[in-house]
Amino acid sequence: MTPSLERLKQTFGMRLFGWLKIPMLASVRPSVIELSETRCVVRVPLRRWTRNHLGSMYFGALAIGADCAGGLLAMELIKRSKQEVSLVFKAFQAAFLKRPESDVYFTCEEGAAIREQVQRALASEDRVTGPVRVQAAVRAADGSFEPVAEFVLELSLKRRA
Repeated sequence: MTPSLERLKQTFGMRLFGWLKIPMLASVRPSVIELSETRCVVRVPLRRWTRNHLGSMYFGALAIGADCAGGLLAMELIKRSKQEVSLVFKAFQAAFLKRPESDVYFTCEEGAAIREQVQRALASEDRVTGPVRVQAAVRAADGSFEPVAEFVLELSLKRRA
C-alpha cells in the first residue's frame, strides 16, 4: 500500500473512532501525517472549530491534538500486540510556549517506552502507568517547525480479562 493511501486509511480510522466513541475528537478533524512503531505525527488544522477569540488555536484543541498523537501511537502498539488492553490518560500537563496561528503538528516519539509499557501491562494483573511526551509545533515560513507547546500525558494501561 502506498504511504499516502496508508495515511488516508489511518486518518479515516482515527476519525471514525472519534465519531463513534469520542465525538469531540472528530470535531477538530485531525489527520495522520506519520504513524510507525516509534513515532506518530498528527495535524490539527486551524479553522473555525479550533480557533479561539484571538485567532490562535484554542487550548482545548491543542489538548485534543496531544491526546490523538500519544493515544494513536499507544493504540497502534496495542493492536500490534494482538492482545486486549484498555487505555486511558490519567493526568495531563501542558506548557504553552507561543500562540499557534496556523495548523499544528503534534509529534509523539515515545514508541519504545509505550511498547515496553504495553508488555508490562500484559504481564501484570495491575494497571501500568507512565508518561508520554508530545510536542506541538507549527510550520515556519522556511519550512522548519517551531515548537508552540509541550505536553506530558500519563498513559495508564491494563490487560483486559
